[in-house]
Amino acid sequence: MSRVLGNNSLITNFESWFIPIDILTIVCIILSVILAMILLLIIIFDKTCHTVPMMLVANSCFAGIVFGFLIFSIRLFTLENDLKRIAYKDFLCSFRGYFGYGICSIQNCSYLLQSIYRFVSVVYPTRLFYQSARFQLFLICLTWIFGFLYPIAFLFTGEIVYNVDNQICQLALQLSFSIIYMASCAYIIPVSMTMFIYLKLVRYIHQMSKHVIPMNRLLRAQRELKMVRRLFIL
Repeated sequence: MSRVLGNNSLITNFESWFIPIDILTIVCIILSVILAMILLLIIIFDKTCHTVPMMLVANSCFAGIVFGFLIFSIRLFTLENDLKRIAYKDFLCSFRGYFGYGICSIQNCSYLLQSIYRFVSVVYPTRLFYQSARFQLFLICLTWIFGFLYPIAFLFTGEIVYNVDNQICQLALQLSFSIIYMASCAYIIPVSMTMFIYLKLVRYIHQMSKHVIPMNRLLRAQRELKMVRRLFIL
């Protein structure tokens, strides 16, 4: 049961384990962000990492850092409410919900860009334009623009609502066009395409051994195959 306190606040049922879980979550988020920042700094300052594949990895790291800061702010807000034993929607709550949907799509699309680059570099090694830093940077910019554009309508339609139980702002968890649209843009399409491309890449590399091809191309394909296997293990 909840009671209205005032200023859109509610006194909610409180469990003793809420605060330790909040603190543990915040600590884990901080550690994750620090590790991602270290990796990003290595890529920036180590000249041997100034390659197109590492640029795509840096994009994933940066998106992860931004997402980490967002989750940190959400959990910090939750911890504050748990300490006060209230449920309160602040003025940034809806924006955090919108931003979360956007950056989640960007994160998943960053993995999609990596898969596309690996596929093109192995299957179409002579098409250098599509492997160039300029073209990949163009794709990165497109994913960031798309990520922040597709959920913007949720802000103006008021579909991002405050979930009292989880103390976050999100789309109402019910079957609707908005939920399907968000899930498709943020998860289903980029993740499905990433898996499909990697499966096609693995199949192509296995078929390469049946044909006579240059040794350097075969070694490159095998190196990419090892990377794909590690990704699936993770």
